[in-house]
Amino acid sequence: MNLEIHTADAGDAEGQKLMRELDLDLNRRYPGAPTNGIDAAEFRAAGGCFVVLRSGGEAVGCGAFRPRQADCVEIKRMFVRDTYRGRGYSRLILQRLEELAQSRGFRRVVLETGVGQPEAIGLYESAGYLRIPNYGHYAGNPNSVCFAKQT
Repeated sequence: MNLEIHTADAGDAEGQKLMRELDLDLNRRYPGAPTNGIDAAEFRAAGGCFVVLRSGGEAVGCGAFRPRQADCVEIKRMFVRDTYRGRGYSRLILQRLEELAQSRGFRRVVLETGVGQPEAIGLYESAGYLRIPNYGHYAGNPNSVCFAKQT
């Protein structure tokens, strides 16, 4: 299949659809827990970057980062549709986000995932991310696992 990763507006219909699917997946894994979506206007104003992965022209995954500090971004909204998992697409999205962050001068990446997402934990660990204490509103949350990486 022909793969393409491109930047997009987080408010576009395509990205919103992928993020709704991500929220459904998270609601299955963590019933009753809040999801941490993206307010597109706030995300744009904060300098966020959103990408969509296409396979054969179909949008099959997404990911984003948001600046946290002058030299640090936070990865957000990593998702690949069920039928496309196990093909390395999440790794491609993550690598592209790291490249984009580095090209904008960011040298550190942080992220949060959940204990109910062993495939995400495996991805981040295999990509060189190290566990860090839970930060921000994830501090004290037993379902959260936080990671960081220097780029």
